[in-house]
Amino acid sequence: MAAERFDLFMAKANAAYYGAQEFAHDFATAPEMTQVFGELLGAWAQTAWRMMGAPEDAILVEAGPGRGTLMADALRTWPDPPPVYFLETSAKLRDETRRRVPQARFIYDLIDLPEKPTILLGNEFLDALPVRQFVKRRDGWMERWVDQGAYIERPVDVMLPDDRVGSVRELNEAAFSFCAELSRREAIALFIDYGPMNSAPGESVQAIRHGRPADPLAFPGEADITAHVDFAEIKRRFHAQGPVKMNAFLTALGLFQRTDALALTNPEAAGELRAAARRLTAPEAMGSLFKVIALCPKDFPPLPGFEE
Repeated sequence: MAAERFDLFMAKANAAYYGAQEFAHDFATAPEMTQVFGELLGAWAQTAWRMMGAPEDAILVEAGPGRGTLMADALRTWPDPPPVYFLETSAKLRDETRRRVPQARFIYDLIDLPEKPTILLGNEFLDALPVRQFVKRRDGWMERWVDQGAYIERPVDVMLPDDRVGSVRELNEAAFSFCAELSRREAIALFIDYGPMNSAPGESVQAIRHGRPADPLAFPGEADITAHVDFAEIKRRFHAQGPVKMNAFLTALGLFQRTDALALTNPEAAGELRAAARRLTAPEAMGSLFKVIALCPKDFPPLPGFEE
């Protein structure tokens, strides 16, 4: 098997993983923890739509919907929503999403969306897009390729910071291309994902297989491979609000108030609901690790959760 650049290896491995017939969620995601998460994002999307001027031809999109849990909860807050599209390539996940959102329409690529006012939600989507990896050596930057289950390095002419020898840099060109298309459409797009607030050197690629950490190169197609999102670079390249920490964002949207209201009407689930809210906001858990950023047209008013 010929050597291939790491980002191409990652793209193929993840495509096989998410397309597997026996797909299993190896990461615990926020929508699966509590219905409040999706409800808050549904209310956020509806507010964004109104701030756009409530266009009658708007469309609502979710990128990487998983089993469709987030959107099913989101639509509970929006009884008469615009047409709903899902960017999902896995046939199995499309079937699961369709069961939860019967009116779903599916696309394979962002360019397949109609040219209409767009609101897009993406929870833990950008982290799964492939990254290129570079290692600083004495003679300059080398790019990582994969050959027979191991890294090899090849020289590359690329503009990167003058880091110390041995430093690793990751470049998520796929995420930047995705954001560029959204910006061209002047869409409003909300992304919730994990990564540092500021750009920094470091190797963040990780893999989870059967709920446990795994070697990203060892089981291609059998593990979920992800990398940190470079929020600062997205902010630098595109018009965006944020990033802000997820705990601040969800708290501003009313996470605890909605959780308390649900707990009162569902006392048997009160403990589970409140535990999920704590996990989503605790600084030592998901609250600080996850960040939130919103792409929007230039000079767009502050969106909910991004007010000063």
